[in-house]
Amino acid sequence: MPVTPENREHAAAAIAMAESASNPRFVSQLTKNAFALILAGGRGSRLKQLTDWRAKPGLAFGGKFKIIDFALSNCVNSGVRRIGVATQYKSHSLIQHIQRGWSFLDGRFDEFVQLLPAQQRVEEAWYRGTADAIFQNLDILREHAPEHVVVLAGDHIYKMDYGKLLAWHVSRQADLTVACVEVPRLEARGFGVMHVDENDRVTGFLEKPDDPPPIPGDPDHALASMGVYVFNAAFLYEQVIRDADEPKSSHDFGNDIIPYVVPRYRVFAHRFADSCVREPGEAPYWRDVGTIDAFWEANLELTRVTPALNMYDSHWPIWTYQEQLPPAKFVFDEVDRRGMAVDSLISGGCIISGSLVRGSLLYSGVHAHSYSSIEHSVLLSGVDVGRRAKLRRVIVDEGARIPEGLVIGYDPEEDRRRFHVSEGGVTLVTAEMLGQQQRRVR
Repeated sequence: MPVTPENREHAAAAIAMAESASNPRFVSQLTKNAFALILAGGRGSRLKQLTDWRAKPGLAFGGKFKIIDFALSNCVNSGVRRIGVATQYKSHSLIQHIQRGWSFLDGRFDEFVQLLPAQQRVEEAWYRGTADAIFQNLDILREHAPEHVVVLAGDHIYKMDYGKLLAWHVSRQADLTVACVEVPRLEARGFGVMHVDENDRVTGFLEKPDDPPPIPGDPDHALASMGVYVFNAAFLYEQVIRDADEPKSSHDFGNDIIPYVVPRYRVFAHRFADSCVREPGEAPYWRDVGTIDAFWEANLELTRVTPALNMYDSHWPIWTYQEQLPPAKFVFDEVDRRGMAVDSLISGGCIISGSLVRGSLLYSGVHAHSYSSIEHSVLLSGVDVGRRAKLRRVIVDEGARIPEGLVIGYDPEEDRRRFHVSEGGVTLVTAEMLGQQQRRVR
């Protein structure tokens, strides 16, 4: 789609609006005419048994949220309120969460969150890759006639103003813009890395390179793709149709679409620091919680005095479905039986009954019984910790019942006989590992 004077005027107007201190957002005609498509069909196999019964975007995070809430909240707060969510792998709990928590947008004003499960709309095949998920929903995209399509991964934790990203895309007259985060160069080996010139135009794309190219003028850092893309709509349609006809393609943006378009079209890398939502002086926050260690660490980061992610920001709230639960309760105040929590986040419906919780995050409805201790651990909803049990550096999945007196996280060799112990020494415990029936995942 060619960049028109009208589009450039929209970008200029959005930039001028956001430069006003009284208007922190880039809501404009650009965001109103955009369509966001969130790719939420992945399993997240590196999370081991945590994703046996749920897709990664449907996994809980931060005490009360789901991972997908961050991408959805970014859309709503940015003014991009026509949203599709492509689902596939074990999506029941994810779909239920979206239906319950994201039905407040009003279709009468052309605002919606639309579920797009794999339906074999084009042929008898499920989504074969990220680009194929777009291809199989082209008829729905065309029906809404957006000017731009914002393609988002549904499995990362961050706060970003997509209005700024859209305005930047149009101002560069780009066909495709790839949002990138600056990472230490050697750590970029696990990402798709952009090779850019001094104007941030992408000149090359390398998937998980052994020797990542540095940012011009900054030899210690590289630009890693965030899985956030802005396409001119007609250009996106053209590329996924072309890719669908390629018999050797894996139909993936990182493996196929981006390497093809970089040498042929105008592709730019957008710095996340220019559009992330943060307080003055704060570092940009973006987390891929795709491993047991990363999930544990990102959750426990939130218990710090000043966490890197501000969940208390009323100007850029993270929306979610919230159950109506009673307040957290702490009971008993005896020398060896005191219900208390230190440096921790305790969600609604929890009962800390004569138990010590230290440096931990407890999701809704956790019950910790007398004389037990929970240290540097993440307990998902409905976990029951028996008397005199001891947990340290543990993730406990939903609904698991820790038997009385069981000790986990103190002897890695003993833990490996029953549970999964990560490379970083975090022990994952599920109901099945304890010989219990798996409760329905929410």
